[in-house]
Amino acid sequence: MTTPHQKEVSQLLRDWRGGNKAALDSLMPIVYDELRRLASGFLRRERSDHTLQTTALVHEAYIHLVDQDQTDWQNRTHFFGAAAQLMRRILVDHARAHRAAKRGGGALKVTLNEVAVDPTGQDIDVIALDEALNELAALDSQQSRLVELRYFSGLSIEETAEVMGISPATVKRQWNSARAWLHRRMTVGTGQSEK
Repeated sequence: MTTPHQKEVSQLLRDWRGGNKAALDSLMPIVYDELRRLASGFLRRERSDHTLQTTALVHEAYIHLVDQDQTDWQNRTHFFGAAAQLMRRILVDHARAHRAAKRGGGALKVTLNEVAVDPTGQDIDVIALDEALNELAALDSQQSRLVELRYFSGLSIEETAEVMGISPATVKRQWNSARAWLHRRMTVGTGQSEK
């Protein structure tokens, strides 16, 4: 069920897409708290001495989102899905830069929580997770996108179904399959392909 808040965000996105720059000014205060919540969730999974702060992650993602003025924003879940995907890329780039600075050591770790790919809750190398998701995308792009929306965006089953244009039952089935594949892939380790 769509709330008035969701309708307002969706309408502002459509207005912005239609060329109304004032809609963008109205949109930011409304979505800022939710973007901070997303960023905070990402950073809670990072190592404790991570140098990227919540506000910096939100601002960097927002700058990229604003630059995408040709994007055909469908609704708020599409917008937040894109925001989460951008945050994932920013964190992976940050992890790669950190790893390069350490000359190959000290990979960033994330703990996969209740929507976990890893049911043991162990720390996962964010770069290895990104590589595994890229492998999954080559095998099944729908499952890879679903993981981005569920894990990185924090979207519900119903919101994910709406964004992807599939049924909630299909989302549940694909989610379970993707989680199992990623768990096997992350357990096997980088460099070994899972059939």
